[in-house]
Amino acid sequence: MDHRMTDWSRLSHAYGSAEDIPALLDRIASEPNAELWNDLWSALCHQGSVYSASFAALPWLVGAAGGSDREQAVSALTLAGAIVAGAGQPHDAGDVRLEYAAEIATLLSVANQRLRTASDRTEYVYLLEAVLSFEGVLGWSEDLAWGLTNEEYEVSCPGCEASLFIVLGERGFFSTSGDYALSEDDVETRPLRPADPAALDGLGRRLHGIALTDGQREVANAMTYVFGAASCPDCELDFSVSGQISAGWSATQ
Repeated sequence: MDHRMTDWSRLSHAYGSAEDIPALLDRIASEPNAELWNDLWSALCHQGSVYSASFAALPWLVGAAGGSDREQAVSALTLAGAIVAGAGQPHDAGDVRLEYAAEIATLLSVANQRLRTASDRTEYVYLLEAVLSFEGVLGWSEDLAWGLTNEEYEVSCPGCEASLFIVLGERGFFSTSGDYALSEDDVETRPLRPADPAALDGLGRRLHGIALTDGQREVANAMTYVFGAASCPDCELDFSVSGQISAGWSATQ
């Protein structure tokens, strides 16, 4: 659907009326750059919040996602994924998964195609997250990429409720309640215990398998830790990493 056919003045985004969105979409189409995409993100998916105009932009994002410019296609897919992940929020746009079912199905197909050919790890992780969003997998469609690209998750210990960092990446694979990134002193850590890939089930098994199939061994390895176990350095309680990552979702859904 041509975005010019939409009455954007009846829709809203993070800063009020969405009547400025058509001009922004036209500018991105003619002179795409990161600054314009940031402006679109800021209006349509401001800090994870979505609005009526966010979903009205999905048909345009479908067109951009199917274009020949890979960078623009990935930008469109990741923004669309973030928007669809917010489908359960109050947004004055009705049942968007039903209304935009055709667009979401197309986005899922295109995201899977782009995922297969992604060489950059960060791009791959964000596309994987978008796939989960289009599939309707709650929680992970908003948290997966943030944790894997920043190489940490912040969780609470289920026992003593201490705030913990779950670190995965170049610094190692460990849990700590100390500010490991800024502290000049050694902080107390506990090594994470990765899951045996053969013992993974559910989403963990699927994500690990997809990453292996796509040749993303670093991502596949990280998945064994995300769906593995950790210990709290403060009270020594063992807990499921993915269980604690997902424990906070009920408060934000």
